[in-house]
Amino acid sequence: MSFLAVSTAAVAAPTPASTDLKPVVVTATRTDVSLDDTLAPVTVLTRDDIARLQPTSLVGLLEGLPGVSLANSGGIGQQTSLFLRGTSSTHTLVLIDGVRIGSVSAGLAAFEQIPVDQIERIEVVRGPRSSLYGADAIGGVIQIFTRHGHAGEGITPSLRLTGGGRGYRDGQVGLSGGTRHAWYNLSVGGTYTRGINSCKQGAGTVFAGCFTNEPDADGYRAWNGLLNAGYRWDDGTELAGNVLRNKSYVEYDGSFQNQSRHVQQVAGARLRLQPTAAWTVTLTAGQNLDKASNYKDGTFVGYGDSRRNQFGWQNDIALGHGQLLTLGLDDQHEHIDSDTAYLRSAREDVGAYAQYQASFGANEVQISGRRDHNQQFGNHNTGALAWGYHFDGGLLLTASYGTAFHAPTFNDLYYPSYPGFPPSADPHLKPEQSRNLELGLGAVRTHWHWRVDAYRNSIRDLIALDSNFTPGNISRARIRGAEAQVGGDVGAWRVAGYATWLQPENRDGGPNDGHWLPRRAGRSARIDLDREIGAFSVGTTVSAYGHRYDDAANLHRLGGYTTVDLRASWQFRPRWQLQARLANALNRDYETVYYFNQPGRTAYLTLRYTPSR
Repeated sequence: MSFLAVSTAAVAAPTPASTDLKPVVVTATRTDVSLDDTLAPVTVLTRDDIARLQPTSLVGLLEGLPGVSLANSGGIGQQTSLFLRGTSSTHTLVLIDGVRIGSVSAGLAAFEQIPVDQIERIEVVRGPRSSLYGADAIGGVIQIFTRHGHAGEGITPSLRLTGGGRGYRDGQVGLSGGTRHAWYNLSVGGTYTRGINSCKQGAGTVFAGCFTNEPDADGYRAWNGLLNAGYRWDDGTELAGNVLRNKSYVEYDGSFQNQSRHVQQVAGARLRLQPTAAWTVTLTAGQNLDKASNYKDGTFVGYGDSRRNQFGWQNDIALGHGQLLTLGLDDQHEHIDSDTAYLRSAREDVGAYAQYQASFGANEVQISGRRDHNQQFGNHNTGALAWGYHFDGGLLLTASYGTAFHAPTFNDLYYPSYPGFPPSADPHLKPEQSRNLELGLGAVRTHWHWRVDAYRNSIRDLIALDSNFTPGNISRARIRGAEAQVGGDVGAWRVAGYATWLQPENRDGGPNDGHWLPRRAGRSARIDLDREIGAFSVGTTVSAYGHRYDDAANLHRLGGYTTVDLRASWQFRPRWQLQARLANALNRDYETVYYFNQPGRTAYLTLRYTPSR
């Protein structure tokens, strides 16, 4: 096993495309590990995958991946929650180029506000990672790496223009490049759609769903920009930075507000140096801004701005052949500013972590531990142990155990209540704590790879909403699951398949004991099929989901459904492509949130210029 230490604060420095290296993941261990050797269940999506699948949003790209269940409130740009391995929507740590993102008030990452065309690569790591990252990583970690230039490639432009149903228009233009020492990428883009009627409220149902009746199309428009650059000196010292900003306007259905203006911004910097051949030091700094101004039919009704500043110091020390020790410190400051007064508006978390990775013959071992001091909730210790055994023929058996925790959000604790309505917060909430045990088996062949994982996650003091939408601690929840992924070539076809079986249960002994946790689909499967025929390519994605419940009492059952997407592409010139996609080709009517619509059959046409490398 090869260890090449690098912080997850940014992608390892871009290298020329001709470099022949095995695929590497960095999120699972905060260091570079070959994808063949990682002990954690990881799904990787590359820039080539994104171009081939032609998604209109990050939400569409993640749907159906192992362990991923999404709840969307009415189409493109509408609020989306992600439940990884059946854990809560606040239990997935989301990073962009190593910088933690998400609203400080609600604790949610706004997946619907992340422009998919600015993404170079995504790593989805399933299972607890609090022993390396601290709070929030109960279900796993999703890291998004933004597009970047490549060392030595010269100046290369890129262009994409898309049009589609419901007035959909989307475009991106960029300029990237690099010299022997430097690389850069500058790109801008925008999206517009008339949208659909997000909430299908009707007579007699005003106190369900979105609590209003507004039968109109709910539009979305957004503008985004990205700057990503870095420089590497001859001695290996490396300085890199990036800024991603998305500004959007979204309409939706709601009784108190139905329009919002959002700003999502992520900025980060990384300095990496090697005092000795065996010791690598990485210093990082980053900031995530999440701002929203809310309106009711054009009248301003309030705002909420959150800011998270982050600093990190990581040391990777090679102890000998196949052994790596990682020691680090993280410091995080959270702050919220709102038109409504919170009892508390700021807090700090400081964490120290250590990890030991080693290979002994066919065995691999990873041991990690962390201690966090949260300004509100005191000290929390988390740890993880993973073991892997490599059989002849590329078969890898893994076993792991890990603990994690999550601190209540500011909304959970302090969100102001309105006169005549039940309390919408509880300042006495306890932090959530989990213990996860799992087994995995997989293999990487020349043209195939596959992996199967089974796990059991026990969560204490799970925070959930009751029938009055007031948060409270569930003394115990148990999530059992299994997931599989497979990919490779079958003749001329490229195949990728994913499947999930999930049993997310309330086990607190109360009136909801044995009920499913809300909005998690119990079964899901997805298959991607693509084939190239000369200058043409064709493909399809078939996704199937079992039923789910929208509420803790399991009174509102949302039925299962299957969707089919069709796509085609024509490479009519060496760098030019014309692409077509028919989303939800069977025009399936379904819900992932009670009373909220999803788009029907929609056609898209794309013109793409992609520089050759």
